[in-house]
Amino acid sequence: MPWWEAILDGLGVVAAVIGVCLLFLFARRRLLSRAGGTFECSVRLAALRSARSTAAASTRGWTLGLGRYSGDNLEWFRVFSFSPRPRRVFSRSLTVLGRRTPHGAEAFSLYSGHQVIDVALHDGGRVELAMSEVALTGFLAWTEAAPPGHERVST
Repeated sequence: MPWWEAILDGLGVVAAVIGVCLLFLFARRRLLSRAGGTFECSVRLAALRSARSTAAASTRGWTLGLGRYSGDNLEWFRVFSFSPRPRRVFSRSLTVLGRRTPHGAEAFSLYSGHQVIDVALHDGGRVELAMSEVALTGFLAWTEAAPPGHERVST
């Protein structure tokens, strides 16, 4: 076999592996969305945020993903992952501290039209979530509809 045929065979194998990976990511997203209650949601953990002024938002730390409601939990999945399990699970007992529109370079690292909300978790941690206006309305309704004894959302 000539050397160029071996190279073409190798490129064909690489293209096939990439195609299978893309197909798997597409199928995974369809399976996650199948149960309903799924929306595009980016996450930035407070520990990854650098101290910054309100004038300049950082693009560092944002990870694109999907949120899915599952009972009293919000499950968050990374978009580019092969894992069928959620990367993070947020309990309904959280507090929304505020919301803002992404500005500067931050607007380019998030999905178009998303709002950023600052959330205090029940364990004392903080996280920022970015979602569309429609998803934000659903998220706020979900947190406010918590059973008795859960903390209420304050905006």
